[in-house]
Amino acid sequence: MNILQEIFSDHYEEIIYTLHPRYSIIENVDKMINCGNPRYGGVMWGCEKCGNLKFVPFRCKSRFCPTCGNKYSIDRTLSMSSKIINAQHRHCVFTIDDSLRHFFLEDRDLLNCLFSAVRSVVLRTFHKDNKTELFTPGFISVLHTFGRDLKWNPHIHCLISEGGIGNSGLWRAKNHFDYKFLRYAFRTVLLNELEAKIGPSFKKVKSACYRNHESGFYVYAKPRKCNPSEVLKYIGRYLGRPVIATSRIDSYDRENDTVTFHYNRHEDEKYMVETIPAMDFIKRLIRHIPEKHFKMIRYYGIYARHRDVDKKLHRAMSSEKHRFWISFNRWRSLFLCSMGYDPLKCPCCGQEMVFLEMYHKRDYLSLEEMYERAMAKTRRSRSPTLY
Repeated sequence: MNILQEIFSDHYEEIIYTLHPRYSIIENVDKMINCGNPRYGGVMWGCEKCGNLKFVPFRCKSRFCPTCGNKYSIDRTLSMSSKIINAQHRHCVFTIDDSLRHFFLEDRDLLNCLFSAVRSVVLRTFHKDNKTELFTPGFISVLHTFGRDLKWNPHIHCLISEGGIGNSGLWRAKNHFDYKFLRYAFRTVLLNELEAKIGPSFKKVKSACYRNHESGFYVYAKPRKCNPSEVLKYIGRYLGRPVIATSRIDSYDRENDTVTFHYNRHEDEKYMVETIPAMDFIKRLIRHIPEKHFKMIRYYGIYARHRDVDKKLHRAMSSEKHRFWISFNRWRSLFLCSMGYDPLKCPCCGQEMVFLEMYHKRDYLSLEEMYERAMAKTRRSRSPTLY
């Protein structure tokens, strides 16, 4: 078990009976705790030369799991990179007022309003340049509900192409973004959508937001450009990452029931170390687990539509290069790159191991029974050396 599995395993019953979590939380926590557990199945490999056996358990595939979440982030990065066009992109961050955060926590359906508001503002920014052509960019929006200190802070990271394609198929570059328009428009659109969803009771909060934010909500859109050649690293850093990596969890004190973790404060990049009760740490984490089938990453503009004119655009990563990168994103290749050795190479004789059998959760076999079953299968093998 890694340190996060230990924390949640020790407090599992307390989570269920005191916090009364949502179904999606229970499902993801169960998956994360049992990630790599042989009881949930795996694959048995064997060496034909010396008969050595190796069992590789299945992983949980949950984004909440730090191990599987990191793999998910790599997969999403490759998927996005195959869609990115060969043009400069700009990274924008759309944030909200502190007084609005609890609305999104209490009603998670309102998180869709953040996506629709960003979509409306970005498209309007490009369409107002030419109402005949209606230049449309390609942009990817990613919802982050967490800050560096793990507190609830929903905001949108958006990667926008610095240019768009018009109705006639012409491409026009756009190097200037009107920050003032982005701030005002995002504030107006978001507050109007929230009022339509929540009702008249939201009018007082809406008025307070206009008074306290006369210059609009904060939108980070400075010319911090993403070159096509660096798109893989840039997307992987900001889009689709797990809530917390195990490397940020410094210690777990069972005696005092506390967890210590660190982060760099966003305001001044100061290194911060925080020690909190384990249940408070768990509460900060599980609130960021989305509902099942909720899309945290969404494609808009020319990245979402499938028109023949869009196929003529030059992609930053060709299909051949994309397939090449995918070949390195397999379990065996990733293990070889990160750990420095081939996991399917027999440690005794150096022979490449072969697939023997796959076990599923419904088999209800212990690890010892799996090895006995694999050994029996190797005895019945036609190869006289496999025993």
